Amino acid sequence: MNMTQVAQTKGQDRGQVKEVAEVHRHGSAHMVGDGFPVRNLIPGDDVGEQLSPFLLLDHAGPAYFPPTDTPRGVGEHPHRGFETVTIVYEGMVAHRDSAGNAGVIGPGDVQWMTAASGIVHEEMHEKQFAKKGGTLHAIQLWVNLPMAFKMSRPGYQTLLNEQIPSVEMDGGAGRLRVIAGEFQGIKGPARTFTPVHLYDLRVKAGHRADVTVPAGFNTAVFVLQGEVAINGSGPVKEAELARLDRTGERIAIETRSDATLLVLSGEAIPEPI
Repeated sequence: MNMTQVAQTKGQDRGQVKEVAEVHRHGSAHMVGDGFPVRNLIPGDDVGEQLSPFLLLDHAGPAYFPPTDTPRGVGEHPHRGFETVTIVYEGMVAHRDSAGNAGVIGPGDVQWMTAASGIVHEEMHEKQFAKKGGTLHAIQLWVNLPMAFKMSRPGYQTLLNEQIPSVEMDGGAGRLRVIAGEFQGIKGPARTFTPVHLYDLRVKAGHRADVTVPAGFNTAVFVLQGEVAINGSGPVKEAELARLDRTGERIAIETRSDATLLVLSGEAIPEPI
């Protein structure tokens, strides 16, 4: 069943704006396994300390891979004490883990894995995608768990594109998909241990999209495509991450070109990692 929901956003004049505190650009790419050319945005300098509960943001691609019959990706490796969130924009990624979970995610899909007490998994290019070849483009985000839940049982959520509700922005500016948390009364399908809002936002050139997140939450906007101004800031360009102040609620995003963005906002976990 298609669970996509559409809602018109309301005016968002309440509350203060979240000013841009700093803008980060990732360095050169490094390979994770033989299938993921990754550039790191978080932690990056001191930005990681300012964005709890988010521990890591890796941007993979976009990169073209030629056809092959050889398995390509990153083999078995362990995680513990946090969650990994993989968002695919292009290509197909296959997952398998020691808890018996397995699945394939493609464009628009999200994999939310809870490592918690410990899990071993592998992430590979899906077999037919590898044979055909093509462009891979993905984000992987690590989300910390509070100490009370670090020894929880590992878990796995496959969030397919059609299960992720969307909100139409005012004036036909674009569309926001609610992966986790809530926006304008629309709730995302991801189950989280602490309050987290994760939005996949597409905004048309020359438009403005208004997003509201809770005051006090650590918030960042990553630009996957295009160039934007956030609350009247200077340009935030493709492959740059803007960290916003904790104070304020409103984020006004103005585009100079068609833009694809990831908005992440969460309640800080005031504990050692």
